[in-house]
Amino acid sequence: MRREIIFVTGSDTGVGKTMVSGLLSRFLREKGVDVGVCKPICSGGREDGEHLLSMAWNKQTLDQVNPWHFTQPISPLVAARLERKQIKLDAVLKHIQRIREKHAVTVVEGAGGLLSPLGEGFDSRTLLTELKAKPLIVVADKLGAVNQALLVLAALPKRYQAGAQIILSAAAKPDASSQTNARLLMEFHPQMGVHCLPRVSAKDATVLTDKRSPVYRVFHRVLEKWSLA
Repeated sequence: MRREIIFVTGSDTGVGKTMVSGLLSRFLREKGVDVGVCKPICSGGREDGEHLLSMAWNKQTLDQVNPWHFTQPISPLVAARLERKQIKLDAVLKHIQRIREKHAVTVVEGAGGLLSPLGEGFDSRTLLTELKAKPLIVVADKLGAVNQALLVLAALPKRYQAGAQIILSAAAKPDASSQTNARLLMEFHPQMGVHCLPRVSAKDATVLTDKRSPVYRVFHRVLEKWSLA
């Protein structure tokens, strides 16, 4: 298997990126893939990095998974400035590349949405394109999801749009649009992978080993679309 990077981004904060990143990492692990994980930048706590580490079940340390972390639960760029620190693109890229060199697949989770500022002069889109990563876009499956997904896709460079995939993460309170969002998105992008992920405990890895499980099928299709299954 090639040394690949899958970059998990989203339409917003709180849409399920960490859950998806963790489940994808464990799915790869259960398939016997040597997987590395990275949530390079966190603000407001390190729970996301801790979760990824627990799901990847490898020999990484928390500081390797999450090297930049700040106290205030605000934009990482602003949180870093409040602590009189700087997050520089070159340092972040080098850190992720070091992880990539050690694993067959590396799952990288961004912070906030695709264009949320992460450091001085860069965002998740910058990281994704510089790393030549495969984009996995997480959107809450509720009213507005189609617009949000299309906005994220439009913000990607064209060469990355074709290979992007979307996971519609089940909302706590589904609405009428939850039954139609995936089908409508497919009308705009017929060749794209659009997947509906049901609600599941972020640590329930058993759903990733049963081939009859809807969660298993979602992640199998995601990897199959990228010829990584």
